[in-house]
Formats: sequence, structure tokens, C-alpha cells
Amino acid sequence: MPPVAKRAGFSLVELLVVIAIIATLTGLLLPAVQTGREAARRMSCMANMKQLGLAVLGYESSQRRLPPSMRHTPGTVFAANNGSWGVHGRILAFVEESGAAVKVDLEQAFDQGPNAASGVPAIKIPVFLCPSETNNLVRTKNGSPFSYPHTYGFNAGTWFVYDPATGAGGDGVFFPNSNLKIGQVSDGISKTLCAAEVKAFTPYIRNTPDPGGIFPATSPPATAAIVAGLAAGGDVKLGPDTNSCTGHTEWPDGRVHHTGFTTTLPPNTRVPFLRDGREYDIDYNSRQEGTRGSVKTFAAITSRSFHAGVVDAVLLDGSVHSFSEGIDQAVWRALGTRAGAEPSRPN
Repeated sequence: MPPVAKRAGFSLVELLVVIAIIATLTGLLLPAVQTGREAARRMSCMANMKQLGLAVLGYESSQRRLPPSMRHTPGTVFAANNGSWGVHGRILAFVEESGAAVKVDLEQAFDQGPNAASGVPAIKIPVFLCPSETNNLVRTKNGSPFSYPHTYGFNAGTWFVYDPATGAGGDGVFFPNSNLKIGQVSDGISKTLCAAEVKAFTPYIRNTPDPGGIFPATSPPATAAIVAGLAAGGDVKLGPDTNSCTGHTEWPDGRVHHTGFTTTLPPNTRVPFLRDGREYDIDYNSRQEGTRGSVKTFAAITSRSFHAGVVDAVLLDGSVHSFSEGIDQAVWRALGTRAGAEPSRPN
């Protein structure tokens, strides 16, 4: 009887060793894949910001003025809540969205009449969204699509935004009726922020008593605590579900809590606000622009991102930079002013 040939194969122990090796390699590989994907998203985000910076410069070249954050007649109150479109709406033709641009009336409320009927406010404009944003979804109202969010706010300055009684604006680049020429940015367009990242569906509080004055140049945690204190008693726009936190959810709206940011606080500074046992990281707008004829607007609208430790921003010369969340508060504020004569520089 001929000998029985042994079948080649793995023993149970060898199989378990191979499985363990594969699991280890997979565990080592996944973080590298995730890191690579985030790097690609960062590059795409910076490309978006570059396009926005060039669009603003294109608008300025065409109109001989930088775009205003909105239009408002001093001393009056908007007939409709969302009275005037912001910078995003005014640069549509310069970001290859002419089809959307021709469908809207920039000086009429975006959620009324023909503007609402056009469907444009609820359209996703890809260049307005960072690929790392986790809430990339349409905002709804009464169960229907209302508006699409965005993740790039335009520079409204350091704290004071607008006085509706006199028409005076803040120290940033974009404010109601701004009408600025490039030459009026005396700090230099390479030292002045144009736009920076913000997060969609940010919880915020608005319409509080007038806080007044120049915001104190304290440490970021102390400044954040002051902001949270000022917000107490205001109109809260937050809640446990995403759709209740409505900051930066209306790309057509020119108000600072929707399409702007301020440099009151350095990037990614947390502003903790406790409500119904839950802590929120809030923005603050003392008064919606255009809702009172004589009440000033002050705002702490913080630049935030999903990129670890940094936010991306574009300067007014069109150059894109990443700014550390550890940037000195005074330097960040200096970058937010157009004519402060500070020795600001990108870090």
C-alpha cells in the first residue's frame, strides 16, 4: 500500500499568527489613510479659499469697490427679516455661478418672493464649503429645504460691526454699505484678512443688551468667558439637534453671524455656554444688523475649522495661509483690521 501524501496547509496556530499580522498592519495603515484623506481635504479647502479671494478681487476690479456685507438704509428697519444678500451672493458670477447670480435680486430678502421661488438659497455652492465640514446638509424650515450652509466667513473686523443710525462700520473689510476701495486698506492687503473658515450650524446667541465699547485685550479664555456672559439673556439659536444651531447656515444672508467672522477671539477658541444641561461652543451677535434703527452691532464670531490645530484663511491679496489656533490674540486682531497700523503678519 503506497504511503499517503501529506497535504500542504496551515496549522491553526500559523493561521492565527497570519490573522494577527494582518490586523496589526491594517491598524497601522488606517491612520495613514485617514491622514492622507485629511491632507487632500485641506488642499481642496485652501483651493476654495484661493478662489474666494480671487473672486473678491475680481468684483473689486469690476465695480471699483470691495463688496459690502449687505445694503441697509441708515435709520430704517428691514421690512423683511433677511433684508439683503451678503458677500457670497455678490461674488457668484466670479466663482463660476452666473446661472445662480441671474436668478436673484441682491437687494431683496433672500427668502421672499422671486428669490425664494428661484430655489437658489437652498442650492449647495461647492466652493463655499470645506470638504472636512461634517454638517454638509441643507438647513430645513417647517420641514422644507430653506438654505444651504457655508464654511467661509468674510472679515467683519475685531468687535464693532455696524451703527444703523449713522451708517458707520467696523474696522474690518466687509460691513453694511462698506463701499471700500483697495487703497483704503492702509494696513496693506497682504496683512489684512479677507475670509477665514467657520463651521456650519454653529450655535449662537443674538439680540442682547448693548455691550458697547472696545473689547478688552485679555487672554483668550478670559475673553471667551466675557462673551459667554454677554450672551446670557439673549435670543438663543441653539439646541440638541443640528437644525436648531443655525449660525452660518444661510450663505445668502449678509449678517455677520451667517456670512462673516470677527477676530475678537483667536481661531478655534471655545466659548462655552451652558443651556439646559448641555454645553455649547457659541458665537455672539449683540444685534442683528438692520432690525433696529439705532442699536449698534457688536459681534464675536469665531473662526473655526475641522482641521486639527489650524484654520485656513485667505488674505486680501489672494494668498492663502493656515493660522494656528495658538496665534497671539493681539496679532489675530491686527490681521482683522484694515487701517490699524499694527505690525501684523501671517504666522
